Formats: sequence, C-alpha cells, structure tokens
Amino acid sequence: MGSGYLILAGAIMLFSWLVSSRLKSKFEQYSKLHLQNGMSGAEIAEKMLADNGITDVRVISTPGQLTDHYNPVNKTVNLSESVYNQRNAAAAAVAAHECGHAVQHAVGYQWLTMRSQLVPFVNVSSKYMQWVLIGGILLINSFPYLLLGGIVLFAATTLFSIVTLPVEYDASNRALAWLENKRMLTQQEQAGAKDALKWAARTYVVAAIGSIGTLLYYVSIYMGAGSRRD
Repeated sequence: MGSGYLILAGAIMLFSWLVSSRLKSKFEQYSKLHLQNGMSGAEIAEKMLADNGITDVRVISTPGQLTDHYNPVNKTVNLSESVYNQRNAAAAAVAAHECGHAVQHAVGYQWLTMRSQLVPFVNVSSKYMQWVLIGGILLINSFPYLLLGGIVLFAATTLFSIVTLPVEYDASNRALAWLENKRMLTQQEQAGAKDALKWAARTYVVAAIGSIGTLLYYVSIYMGAGSRRD
C-alpha cells in the first residue's frame, strides 16, 4: 500500500478515535443529567412523532448500544435499550434525533431520499470493493482498469458518506428545534442535548473526510500508473 496510505490511515484512525472518545464521554456526562419532566426516551419519541402529525411510525426498543436508527422501510424508530428506557438529556437527544429522520421521511426531505436511493448501490459496492481494489493495485501495471473499477465502487460509498452529512445535521436541527419550541427540556438539559448531538454529528464528518482522503489516495495511484505508462 505504501507509506502514504499508512500515514493517511493512521491520521484518520487517530482523529476518529479522538472524536469517538469525546462523544462517549459527552454521552456519559449527559446520561447523568436527569430530565425534570421525567419522560423516557421512548415517551419523548412518541410525543415528537405525534406533534408532527406522524401516526404510522412505531417506536421500538432494539438490543445493544449505539444501535439507534430510523428504518424508513418498516417505518420504525429503533431506540437502544438504554435510550428507550432512560430519562436523561442524552436519551432525549438521541430519541428526538431519530424522530427527526422520521419527520424527514414524512415531508420528503430530498437528501434523505437521495441517501435511500444510494443504499442498494452502496450495499453492492461494500461487498466487492475491497477485493477489487486489492486486485487492482496488484495488477496495476498489467490491468489498470481493475483499479479504476474499484475506485468507482469506492466512490459510491464516499458519495453516500457525503450525502449522509446534511441528513444527520438536519435531523439534529429538527430535534433541537422541537425540544426547544415545546419546552421539553430545561435550559441546562437543552444545552446538554445540543452538545451531545454536535459530537455525534462530528463522527459522520470524520467518516466523510476519511472516505474522501482514501478515495483521493486510490485515484493518485491510478493516475501515477497512467503517467508511468505514458
């Protein structure tokens, strides 16, 4: 792979670890900030859906940690067990954020629609691109177009990570606006929810930057091989 790739991969991994560690500490901090309204994450989610006139989405509990997500296929807001049951600022932030995706789906938010359309392509790309890229690098001198194919597959995942950014930030903005407008949280709780979601969003920024950097690295290999052939 070369020293350039190792340096890039190392920098991305370090940055990702720093952001993930900060996110974990923030959620631990705000998990101790109990809500004065006494509502659980599930109750927060159900109220946000109702306030937005969404009646065909279920709020369910899903096993594990950091497994929270909105499923547009079966219209479910899936909350991890801790978020579903707990009554703190971190749980409120996550629950409202996932409902933000449900609101996006209900109003036809264009970036969410685009991301959903990319899912089938990303699933295929993720399955094969690693092997195509490795084969392309090994055969760069005899069959350079294999690497080009791998770059195209990787580009699909990179595009997905870029499109994900406005989707995640918009969901957080919708969540925070609803929490504030409905006065669901105290000032301190609202500030904690905002801070938690800010750090959660930064994990997607790191992923996008890492994907772009890696894509450019593979493109440079391909271009470099082309220059040598010329």
